[in-house]
Amino acid sequence: MPKKPKKPKIPPSPTSKISPTKLAPPQGISFSFTYLQTNHPKFPCNHQDAKYFSVLLERLKNISTMTFTEITVKNAANLRCHPIDWSDRRVTEKCFGIPNEEQLVDTPYQLFQVSANEYGRVHGFFIEEENIFYIVWLDPNHNLYS
Repeated sequence: MPKKPKKPKIPPSPTSKISPTKLAPPQGISFSFTYLQTNHPKFPCNHQDAKYFSVLLERLKNISTMTFTEITVKNAANLRCHPIDWSDRRVTEKCFGIPNEEQLVDTPYQLFQVSANEYGRVHGFFIEEENIFYIVWLDPNHNLYS
């Protein structure tokens, strides 16, 4: 029986001169829809047209590049961002009505208007120091405030 040929020895390649790409962690906020209430009687979003959702997604994309401070302090007036005071007489709800709300929600927010004088507002909350905004209500008809 013939002998098997020996495998050639391949020298290890020299260290690559290509440095790995290091990506910086995202600096903006992210959005979660975990607590989104799509069938709330005052904040229904299931009857909105495609244009509404197109504008909303574009707005979410733009705002996701901002930090918590940029949204809540530096651009608060332009975005119409402010804490929601459930005891305010103009507010039509007393809470979000989500399970364990007392433990989850430190400060409820009206985070931003979807567009100037159109498509309403987005309401929800941050949990502690996370850069995640939990959207609870899409308010296309401005129903949170009377």
